[in-house]
Amino acid sequence: MVETALEILPLENGDRLTRSEFERRYEAMPHVKKAELIEGIVYMGSPVRIIHGQPHALVMTWLGTYWTATPGLGLGDNTTVRLDADNEPQPDALLRIEVGGQSVISADGYVEGAPELIVEVAASSAAYDLHDKKRVYRRNGVREYVVWRVRDRQIDWFSLQEGNYELLSSDGDGIIRSAIFPGLWLAVADLLEGNMMRVLAVLQQGIASSEHQEFVRELGDTPKGSR
Repeated sequence: MVETALEILPLENGDRLTRSEFERRYEAMPHVKKAELIEGIVYMGSPVRIIHGQPHALVMTWLGTYWTATPGLGLGDNTTVRLDADNEPQPDALLRIEVGGQSVISADGYVEGAPELIVEVAASSAAYDLHDKKRVYRRNGVREYVVWRVRDRQIDWFSLQEGNYELLSSDGDGIIRSAIFPGLWLAVADLLEGNMMRVLAVLQQGIASSEHQEFVRELGDTPKGSR
């Protein structure tokens, strides 16, 4: 007998599931826009308010501009990622190296493995993005992890160094530069203020740098089929 969607139990916050069972239930609930499995526990997204939606849009504008200027990268917006047997997050944004990077696209269209960079928009330092998720991302080798704590008016940019996350500091001009993606520069204070003209102007300086140009050449030289 073929099991129908009506016979599949719905996802509920706090459910403890295997990854395969999580996917089975999630796929049977097309009306649900965001659900994650973190350390075997289901977290369901609530309706998105402007306090999350606007910062998310600004992050996508910033990352999308860099992605447009950097052939060979993959960009994801609320894309499910299969990390390990107990963890299948749906980060707000991700950036990955398509050929020769840490992740691949599975036959059924999921990201498998750790993207090089993940960005999450969190309410505050109390959010699970800075605790359970951070541990999961570190353990699975996400090389850079950016958390925008909206209520705290703070952006934390973590870089994986010898198995641990270290905070990247801004320079004297208030700019943080990615250690993984040359030219991915962020004017932190301007992003917090929503001054996207300045954010994009600083990013364009990074894109015009010799480091970014060399990175684009390296991506173009990566042999197809490399992992």
